Amino acid sequence: MLELFPQGFEEIEHSDGLELVAYTDDAGEERLWAAFGEVRADDVAADWDERWRDFHRPVLVGSLWIGPPWETPPDGVEAIVVDPGRAFGTGGHATTRLCLELLDGLERGSLLDVGCGSGVLAIAAVRLGFEPVLAVDHDPAALEATQRNAEANGVELEVRLVDVLNDELPAADVAVANISAESVALVIPRLGAGTIVASGYLERDAPAPAGFRRERRVTEGGWAADLFRREE
Repeated sequence: MLELFPQGFEEIEHSDGLELVAYTDDAGEERLWAAFGEVRADDVAADWDERWRDFHRPVLVGSLWIGPPWETPPDGVEAIVVDPGRAFGTGGHATTRLCLELLDGLERGSLLDVGCGSGVLAIAAVRLGFEPVLAVDHDPAALEATQRNAEANGVELEVRLVDVLNDELPAADVAVANISAESVALVIPRLGAGTIVASGYLERDAPAPAGFRRERRVTEGGWAADLFRREE
């Protein structure tokens, strides 16, 4: 499959095996027949290459409307328009909403967004009144998307390429890390912030970072976000 479709193909796991799927034309189907001897071909909708947009829906968090550029915000809200680019996130995922809910209840100050993705949380934090805001990620594509989205929304923040598991992490009053349960447990003890908002994991996960206590937890649709405070 790599030789036939070096630009990419899909792997779908089934109970009785692995299905390999390529989006191709008649010539590509012939190559599959020659290589594998058995192929099923299904027609795809003409707009298949735009279907990914269906997974990025707008969301309203307090007075903030967060959504992709192809959606129209309603009247009377403060809109944050986020283009996901090659990085994850337009704000519609439950973990993003949960993080914003916890952030909105905190005293304002400086903020560090760890693993900023497309910059949703960093941009929203600026709109909520946090300053200065620094967004870090190990992926240059994420930083490009964050900077582009910040400029599109008239927001000033700093972006920085950082390996959060190995590099020294900048200090801030508040840090937000919408990453994963495993990464949260490793990253939080390395942070200088006294208040941490963490998510990116399921409700059944219960990170317990050393030196911090869980003060509050919010959940939605099986996902969870936690507010941690540094122990005195």
